[in-house]
Amino acid sequence: MVNWSAIVVFDIDGVVRDVSGSYRRAIADTVEYFTSGIYRPDQGEIDQLKSEGLWNNDWDASQELIYRYFEGQGQGREQVPLDYNTLVDFFNARYRGSDPKNWMGYICNEPLLLKPNYLEDLTSAGILWGFFSGATRDEANYALIRRLSLQTPVLIAMEDAPGKPDPTGLLAAIEQLEERYHVEVELPIIYVGDTVADMYTVEKAKTLHPERIWLGVGILPPHVQEIAERFEAYSQTLKTAGAIKVFSNVQQLTAREIEQLLGELRG
Repeated sequence: MVNWSAIVVFDIDGVVRDVSGSYRRAIADTVEYFTSGIYRPDQGEIDQLKSEGLWNNDWDASQELIYRYFEGQGQGREQVPLDYNTLVDFFNARYRGSDPKNWMGYICNEPLLLKPNYLEDLTSAGILWGFFSGATRDEANYALIRRLSLQTPVLIAMEDAPGKPDPTGLLAAIEQLEERYHVEVELPIIYVGDTVADMYTVEKAKTLHPERIWLGVGILPPHVQEIAERFEAYSQTLKTAGAIKVFSNVQQLTAREIEQLLGELRG
């Protein structure tokens, strides 16, 4: 019987896969289309919106950027003829592709940010792992099962829980891991994400269950690492939101690093 020492739950977008040229490109495409080609947000503007901690859902983020553009032009939101379902369909056609059965969209070209042996090493070190993502289940499994060849990973996706920073999905992932591996003690929890909403999720979970050890670990998405100023600013934003430590790649969160972080916390 394995002596498990901790549970790590990973976000997917910006942690497992680079979505700067996929989800974020689809956001920019969507905003540009619904503002008649006048406004296309750049990565910095999308980061700024997501730093508010409320826009983890990219459909909602696209809608919010469209509304804010028109508000800047002196129009009220109620004056903007924007149909949410039409927006979602447009976004999905860019991200997944126009054929719902054979995806050919931006999702097909997402670089992976970790390798399966990284997860195998965590397991060998007695660390349980699973995933909690705001992506749809199909889109999350495209990365986890089709690209990484994982077998039945524990996954809580968009359809399974309220959006972040609501911690319901994180708690559900933990519960599934504990049930699958027959864990009877309250192990320390680490949630790994790349946004303010991810870190807020950990803080809310901590409020609900203060008897457990909770750690939020930040990961810098690749698009913020190109310029030193953005690297530092994004790191600080994650730390301010609650990240105990920030890494430039998820695989830097090794079993040894996890052991050290927990040791420091316990004093």
